[in-house]
Amino acid sequence: MSDKKELQVAALENGTVIDHIPSEKLFTVVSLLDLQHETNNITIGNNFESKKLGKKGIVKIADRFFSEEEISRLAVVAPNIRLNIIRNYEVVEKKQVVLPDELKGIVKCNNPKCITNNEPMLTWFHVIDKEKGLLKCHYCEKEQQIDNIKLL
Repeated sequence: MSDKKELQVAALENGTVIDHIPSEKLFTVVSLLDLQHETNNITIGNNFESKKLGKKGIVKIADRFFSEEEISRLAVVAPNIRLNIIRNYEVVEKKQVVLPDELKGIVKCNNPKCITNNEPMLTWFHVIDKEKGLLKCHYCEKEQQIDNIKLL
C-alpha cells in the first residue's frame, strides 16, 4: 500500500472551488448559483471527511468566478464556506464567505403584510446579529431567524 495520498477530486486549471459546504446545504448552494444551467465543467462532491464539519461538500467550477451578490446569496445558507480562486492550477485568492450587513433581493419577508409581499419591490434586510443569524426587514421591521427564511 502506498503512502502517497490521492486527490479525491481532479485539479482545476482556472475557476472557483467552493469548499467547506455543510453536506446538507450542498444542493441548496448548487441551486442558488443556478449551476444546473452552467455549461462549464463542474465537479460536485459530497460527504467528504472534514475535521471541522464531520462531513462536507465541495463544488469546483471551471472558468467561473462569482460576483459579490452571488457570494452574499451563499452566505445566507452556508455562512462559513470558503471560496478558492484558481488560476493556472494555483490558489491565487481565498475568500471566507461571511454574512453581509445588508441583504437586498435575496430573502423573502415572512410578514404577509410587508410592502415587499404586496408591491413589486426588492426586499431589503439588515443583519442585526451575525452570530445568531437575526435579520430585520427594512420596511416592516419584522425580525426573522436566518434558519427560517425563504429565498427569492
